[in-house]
Amino acid sequence: MIKRKGNRFTGFLLFVGLIGLSLIQSACDTTPSQAAASTPIEATIADTLVQATDIYGIPLDIYHIQEGKVGRNQTLSDLLQPLGLTLQEIYHISQLPDSLVNERKIKQGNRYLFYSKADTVSELPLFAESVFIYEKDLLNFVAISIDPDTLWARNGQKPVKTRLQVASGTIETSLWESMLATDANPMLAIELSEIFAWTIDFFGIQQGDRYKVIYEESFVDSNSLGIDKITGAWFYHNENDFWAIPFVQDSVRSFFDEKGNSLRKAFLKAPLRFSRISSGFSHSRYHPILKIRRPHHGVDYAAPTGTPVQTVGDGVITKVGYQRNGGGNYVKIKHNSVYSTTYMHLSGFGKGVRQGVYVKQGDIIGYVGSSGLATGPHLDFRFYKNGSAVNPLKVEAPPVEPVHETNMQAYGWTRAFTISWLKLLE
Repeated sequence: MIKRKGNRFTGFLLFVGLIGLSLIQSACDTTPSQAAASTPIEATIADTLVQATDIYGIPLDIYHIQEGKVGRNQTLSDLLQPLGLTLQEIYHISQLPDSLVNERKIKQGNRYLFYSKADTVSELPLFAESVFIYEKDLLNFVAISIDPDTLWARNGQKPVKTRLQVASGTIETSLWESMLATDANPMLAIELSEIFAWTIDFFGIQQGDRYKVIYEESFVDSNSLGIDKITGAWFYHNENDFWAIPFVQDSVRSFFDEKGNSLRKAFLKAPLRFSRISSGFSHSRYHPILKIRRPHHGVDYAAPTGTPVQTVGDGVITKVGYQRNGGGNYVKIKHNSVYSTTYMHLSGFGKGVRQGVYVKQGDIIGYVGSSGLATGPHLDFRFYKNGSAVNPLKVEAPPVEPVHETNMQAYGWTRAFTISWLKLLE
């Protein structure tokens, strides 16, 4: 994995050098008597300690720390009483707004810490006698400062570090399994399937297909918060190279191929994210229920009941209904004067799906089911060109707007850099 460290370290050294130079200049400009008169000893100690804080912003070397995790069915009171807090203090904490401490959302397994002031610094009134930290999730926490007469709380976030990472591999069983085998974030499989959704049929991924990807990932305490963005990708499938090069055009960040054509096509390659093809397009297929041979002018995608079905392109819903002796619950969409699609055997329809509604590519129009004549849950997806059924797997949809001619020089530099970097990866 690649992590950008050099620039930050150089910047840190420069920062330290500037601070040191500033301190030297201040010392030269101030007499010893002036310094002693203007800087109280306690403030000097406090300033020094505050400069060194932990990830919660709590000064180091001031407190003893106890740490634990929320147990099953534990309440806020269960956590605080063993730490030595009085019932009155616990009551005041319970009265804090839900935006700070919501007792209904105390989760089993979440981390908490209790800071109690060390005897050696007990004479420093600038710091609370104790601090209670509860981690709401990986990123967010609440810090509650507790003194004999006062109590205050604040929400905070732990520092986030962004790392530039790389991943590459060869597919043996699935893209997801390949990501796990190379210790890459498996969510990359989702990201790549969305980027290449218009050019690669991910239900047809084969053993031996290869990929390379450069991406940014955010971390907190060595735990991943997720992938921020893909900065370049390559996929080898069906003996063809597919490149994904990010470029900002008209204030929108999109992905383009090596020729500057947008990877976003007029139609998605498939209406489901992850599934398998159980039956293909055929002019004579044996029907498992009717026990006869008849045309099957669609592609069947086997998937669990309830799997979301998305429209492959923008268009207007022309029919929503039920075919008792055929497709069951179905939706028809007209995309333009040439293309239309049908989605059959649905268990239900998406929110707001009705005749005359305009839908955008990727909108959920229904859910996989087995309504109508079906032996099990699957989607029967059909594609029509000028009113005639065509094989959805062989439709070559035109790309949307490519890189503008006026941007090609800038895109050329981005393309050259990205492809060169990807080619260096193993």
